[in-house]
Amino acid sequence: MTDKHFYYDLIVAGFGGQGVLAIGNLIAYAAMKEGKHVTYLPTYGVEMRGGSANCTVVISSREIGSPIVQRPHALIAMNLPSLIKFGPRVLPKGLIFLNSSLINREEVTRDDVEVFPVPVNEIAIENGSPRMANMIALGAFIEKTRLVGISSIFDSLEKVFDERHHRHIPDNIKAIQIGSEYVKKHMSVHF
Repeated sequence: MTDKHFYYDLIVAGFGGQGVLAIGNLIAYAAMKEGKHVTYLPTYGVEMRGGSANCTVVISSREIGSPIVQRPHALIAMNLPSLIKFGPRVLPKGLIFLNSSLINREEVTRDDVEVFPVPVNEIAIENGSPRMANMIALGAFIEKTRLVGISSIFDSLEKVFDERHHRHIPDNIKAIQIGSEYVKKHMSVHF
């Protein structure tokens, strides 16, 4: 990110309980720690847990006029309804990150975007922490995009998570590292 002016926006979406808001919040906080301008806008479905949840994150080297994202550079889709809703909005040459545990790669019919499938649920289960799928997705997305430094994500955990969850920070760090390692290991493979 050596550009004089940097601007990147993304939507993180899934159903309530998948931790999509935590992904967006951590990316936003990490970018803020790195001195970037940031907006973070969470949206909950009326059903809460099990309903829809999404958030937008905008990161820029300059002040940001609006937190609303119509045409994101990237989408992290944790379930199929999120891909269906937000996938068409991703800019050409943008990135669609798929939780391929719940979404088949073939569901993306566009050929003008990069599709990046990662089976985050399976990886989480294989590593004994099914609830850490969101942190595995975060680690993989950050390793793929280098949007913020992974150390900035680690440093943001205790600020973003409620104090009662701080005992889980080591598990979150491990899950983020597992996601990152997955991408490093499979980077030479064309997704």
